[in-house]
Amino acid sequence: MTQRLPEQTLKEVILTTTKEQKPETVDQLTHQVHQQFPSISETEIVNAILILQNEGKLALERKHPSTPNLIQFLRSNSASWYWITFALTLAAVISVFAIAENTYPLVFIRYVLGGIFILWLPGYTFIKALFPTELPFKTSDRNLDIVERVVLSFGMSLALVPIVGLLLNYTPWGIRLTPITLNLTALTLTFATAAVIREYQLSNNPTRRPQNTHRPDF
Repeated sequence: MTQRLPEQTLKEVILTTTKEQKPETVDQLTHQVHQQFPSISETEIVNAILILQNEGKLALERKHPSTPNLIQFLRSNSASWYWITFALTLAAVISVFAIAENTYPLVFIRYVLGGIFILWLPGYTFIKALFPTELPFKTSDRNLDIVERVVLSFGMSLALVPIVGLLLNYTPWGIRLTPITLNLTALTLTFATAAVIREYQLSNNPTRRPQNTHRPDF
C-alpha cells in the first residue's frame, strides 16, 4: 500500500528537508523529498514548493551562472573564430617559407593560403577588433550582417596591406617577402587578440555592448 501525505504534512517535510539537508537547487530538494516518499510525484512536490514560496515560508534564490575567465572563454565555442584565424595565419606563414615557387602542385596550397592571408585576415581581424559583436549600422537580416562583414574585411585588407608595404619601404628591411610576411602576421594576430579580449569583456558586461544605429535613407 502506497503512502501518501496530506498537503500540510508535505509542506512540513519540505521545510524540514530544506533545513536539515540544505539542498542547493529546487531539483535537489524535489529529489530528496521524492526519495523519502516515492508515492508522491515530483510535480506535486514542486507545486508544494511554489506554494511555500508564495506564502513566504521558503525563499528560492536565483543562482547566477559563474562568470568565465578569459582562459575559459578562449576554450569556448565563442572564441572558435580566434583559433581558426590563428591556424590559418600559421598555415599561411609555413606555406610561404616551406613551399617553393616551382613545387607543383603544392604551390597552389601556398597561393590559396597566401590569398587568404593577404586579402582576408588583416581586414577581418581589424573589423573584428573595432566591432567585436555588432557592426555600427543596423541590418535587417543576420545573413546580410555576415555579407557586410565579409565585404568590409576584404576592403580593409586591401587598405592595410599597401600601408604595411609603404611603411616597410622606409625601413632597412625594405619590401621583401620575409619582412612583409612577418609584419602582416604580427598585425593580424595583434588585431585578433584585441578582438577576442574585447569580445570577452562585452560578453561579461552586456551593458557595454554598442547599440546599432539606423542606416540613413538615401
